[in-house]
Amino acid sequence: MAKSVVKTSNAPEAIGPYSQAISANGLVFCSGQVPLDPQSGELIEGSIEDQTRRCLENLRAVLQAAGTDVADVVKVTAYLTDMGDFPAFNEVYGTFFEADPPARATVGVAALPKGARVEVECVAQA
Repeated sequence: MAKSVVKTSNAPEAIGPYSQAISANGLVFCSGQVPLDPQSGELIEGSIEDQTRRCLENLRAVLQAAGTDVADVVKVTAYLTDMGDFPAFNEVYGTFFEADPPARATVGVAALPKGARVEVECVAQA
């Protein structure tokens, strides 16, 4: 199985010992994205909608660097620090996956890196 590291400056640098994504066997495994600004590496200010949009834009940039896009995503896992944010998260999420949305799990968690309210990871076809 050939695997390759996916890296782009259009999404935040990894903040630990991991890759933005790994492409292997026709799939792209994207690491979780928190709402960091790609240029500054800082958590963006704003609502859960703003943070969700930033996470998904970061994922889109990683997917594009791998030669794929959100239309090819097959599985998403989202993490929320407040499940009360679920409706607002879902509204923004739906604008990224309008047709044939991927399978998804949404998990409530106690905390996320850098104090983020949301983190999103995915698997896509290459």
